[in-house]
Parts: sequence; structure tokens; C-alpha cells
Amino acid sequence: MSTLRVGLRCDAGPRRGVGHLVRCLALAEEFLARGADVTVFGTVERLDWATSELAARGIPLLPGPDSAAELVEVARRHDLDVLVLDSYELDPAGAGALRAAGVYTLAIIDGDSRGQVADLYLDQNFGAELPGPGSGAALPGRLLAGSGYALLRDTVISARPPVVPPATAVSRPRVLAFFGGTDAVGAAPVLTRVLVATGHPMDLTVIVGRPEIEAEVDDVAPGRGQTIRAVPPTTSLPALITEADLLVSAAGTSTWELCCLGAPSALVCVVDNQRESYTRVVRHGLAAGLGELPELTAGGVAGRAARATAARTLHGLLSSPQRRATLAARAWSTVDGQGRARVVDAVFDAVRAAAVPG
Repeated sequence: MSTLRVGLRCDAGPRRGVGHLVRCLALAEEFLARGADVTVFGTVERLDWATSELAARGIPLLPGPDSAAELVEVARRHDLDVLVLDSYELDPAGAGALRAAGVYTLAIIDGDSRGQVADLYLDQNFGAELPGPGSGAALPGRLLAGSGYALLRDTVISARPPVVPPATAVSRPRVLAFFGGTDAVGAAPVLTRVLVATGHPMDLTVIVGRPEIEAEVDDVAPGRGQTIRAVPPTTSLPALITEADLLVSAAGTSTWELCCLGAPSALVCVVDNQRESYTRVVRHGLAAGLGELPELTAGGVAGRAARATAARTLHGLLSSPQRRATLAARAWSTVDGQGRARVVDAVFDAVRAAAVPG
């Protein structure tokens, strides 16, 4: 088979976040490792580190088409064999139009296919293979579902420990808090205050995606035995994760990175489309749950109660290495880092099969 030409359509920015781009980047790395030609189509706004990641891998970033007709035109102009669609905003008719034009189409979804008619669907969320809404029963194409297909970048896979990290008793746990590449919803200051409210000694590092978020975090006064350090987004995130005793994060794409690395984690649901996955992950003990961001930011008695509950959960984790180790073991055994290879295997198998006459 000649060199496979693959396009990935996604966007990233302060409002959209970077989750779509990060998982497309993981797929791109796998396709490149298999000898494919890869191009990303989309908009990456105010994220120099993200565009640098693409450039470092020699992946062109070209403007992203939105309508069905534009998607087909771009696919034809670049002679694409495969186009990956990872967006909540694209015209859902695009997938069907691409198929009709002979372009193999993979739609990355999070429960809701949005009516897209693709050749292959990927829902990497834990428990996505379970029956229920968005399970894929009515999808016209094949569905790859569950955390066995989690898309992880080279830096995460290479940092995965060979065995489950052991329980370690420390008087001042190292805590890492991060909420996506841009923290579009401003979760970092809220969770920084909740962590401080635990009263437990800690060395807290908070990754801040925007200057205004950094300013808010800097305004939080640490308690006795606590330090707070704000740092910008970094390509060294997997190393920071493996060095930390506890992770506090949003229940988005990074959940699977934390699981793969065996990181003891406490998650907050920051947007509606994370709710189903967040609930499943917490229910199965892969991470502790801190609730939903609107609850933690609410005023009055309800808000104070939600923040106090979250602080108690965090205090329990900070003071118990065994609780942290239990979460780490369950998480590590759930995501093995081979998900992207399984997805690309499925794409290559389908494209080869389609190329066989008759």
C-alpha cells in the first residue's frame, strides 16, 4: 500500500480548551510512526506551546474547513485517504459527505455522535462500551469504545511506570493541580482555595493556562506548612505527574493520562460533557470525586457545603498513602497506553480491506 495520507480536523484555544488537539496529536504520532503522511487542519489560538508541539513533529497546521463541502474540497485538494474529525462544532453532515467522496472517516466522540455518519467511531471514555445513551448501538459504522482505546502522547506512554507506584508516607505531600491547557472555565483558583482549606501541609504546584488565572492563584494565601507555586503549561507535564503524591485535575482528556501513569487523582467535573465519564470513573474507584465546578463556586450554604465536602475528600487523600495507592493501582491497571495503536490498527485494517478488489 502506498503512503497513507491522513488529516486530523480539530481546534484549540482559550475557549475550546486543548483536549481535542491533544488526543489528535497522540493519533498523529502513531500514524507518523507507521509511515503515514499527517496534516492537522484547524485553528490553534494563543497556544504557542501547542503549535510548537506540532512543529517539533513536522506536522503542518493548515486552516480548518467547517462545512461538509469545505471538508470534501480540502480532502480532495490534499489527496487524503483518511480524515479524523474531533469537534463538537463541525457540521455533522461532514462525515457522511467525506464517506461519499471515498475518504475513510473516523469521528472521535464523547457519548454523542451528533448524527455523524462515519466509517469508524471512537469513544475513549471509561465505560463507553456499556449499554445506554451514546453506546453506539445505532451508529452506522464500527465503534471503538472504552478506555482501552485512550489516545495518549509519546511523552505519556514513555513515562508510564512498569509497575503500580507504591504507597509512600510523606509529611508534606507534593500536589499538582492542572485543568487543561487553558483552564477555560477558571477552575484553578477555586481548587487552590479548596486545597488550602484542608489545612494539611503540602507543596502545591498549580499549572496556570492564562495570566488572569495566574493572578487569581497568586492571591490565594497558603496556610501553615503550605506552599503554592504557579507555573505555565509545560511539555514536562508527565514528569511532574509522576513526581507528585496527589493530582487534582478536571475530568477531561487528561484523566486517561493520569490513569496510564498510575497517578492518585481527585477530579472535578468542570463542563457538562464530562459528567457521564466523571461519574463512571469515580464510581469505579479510578479517582476520587470532588463534585462539579458550579457547585464548588456557588454562594450561600450550598456552596460552602460543597467546598467543605471536597476539602474533606482531599484531606483524606493527603493524610492516607494507602488511599492514594488504591486509586493509583486501579487507574494504572485500566489504561495501558496502547489505545492509540489499537485505533490506528483498525484504520489500517479497514483501508487495506477497502483496497482489495471485489
